[in-house]
Amino acid sequence: MREVMVKVKFPEGLHARPAVQMIKTAGKYKARVTIEKKGKTVPADSIMAVLGACIVCGDEILIRAEGDEEDKAIEAMKLYFA
Repeated sequence: MREVMVKVKFPEGLHARPAVQMIKTAGKYKARVTIEKKGKTVPADSIMAVLGACIVCGDEILIRAEGDEEDKAIEAMKLYFA
């Protein structure tokens, strides 16, 4: 298992377009990717779960990847939020 803490810099937060792009990025890898905000964990492959997490600009979120290609998944997610 690998994890990284990132700060959301998108002005509109993680809504609609940025959420879809993040889901596509996470979906490129075999690892199971999740997002945690203030103790609540949601799967990074579910648009409804991601939007329901209400992630706004300035939030710090923990991204966790488990399984095959977890290293690649974490690196891609770090780049996405950089």
